[in-house]
Amino acid sequence: MLKKPFRILVVILGLLAGFLPLSVSAAPALDPENTIYLDLPAGRVVIQMLPDLAPRHVSRIKELARKGFYDGLTFHRVIPGFMAQTGDPRGDGSGGSGQKLKSEFSSEQHIRGTVSMARTSDPDSADSQFFICLAPASYLDAKYTVWGRVVSGMEYVDKIKAGSPFNNGVVSNPTKIVHMKVARDVKP
Repeated sequence: MLKKPFRILVVILGLLAGFLPLSVSAAPALDPENTIYLDLPAGRVVIQMLPDLAPRHVSRIKELARKGFYDGLTFHRVIPGFMAQTGDPRGDGSGGSGQKLKSEFSSEQHIRGTVSMARTSDPDSADSQFFICLAPASYLDAKYTVWGRVVSGMEYVDKIKAGSPFNNGVVSNPTKIVHMKVARDVKP
C-alpha cells in the first residue's frame, strides 16, 4: 500500500500527464427518449432535452425530428459570439412548421450550449425554429423557452458557418443539418 503523500503525488502527476480523468465519477446516462442527435457536416452534437422545463416544446421538437422535418434545413442566422439559429424550412427566418407553441419560460440561464426556441415579439409565437447559444446571453433569460443543452459536440457547433453581425447574422451558403433524430430511434 502506498503512503498517503506518495498516492497524492501519483494522482497529481497522473492528472498532469493526462492519464487520469479529472473526475472519477461517471456522468449520468442520458435518457434516449429525451436526447437529440443533431448531425452536422463536422460531426454529431448531442442535446439533452429538458422536459421538466418545457414539456410542450420538447414534445413538439421530438415529433418534428421523428418526421424528418429538420433534416437538410440550414442554420440561416448565425451571429458570432451569440448564437446559431435553424428550424426554418424557408431558410430565411420567416417559416415554421405551422404550429405555434405557448411559451414555457423558466429561470434556466442562456449560457454556451443552451438550446432555446426562436420567436417573434409575441411570447407565444415559437414554432420549429431554435437556436444554440455560442456564448452566455443572460438578457434572454426568462424571455425565451429553453428546451435543451448541448452535452457534447459544441466543437461542431462552433464550425457552423457564421453570418455577418452587421447583417443580423444572415448566412450565405449556410451549414445544413444532415439529420436530427431522437436518440431512442437511432440504431447503434
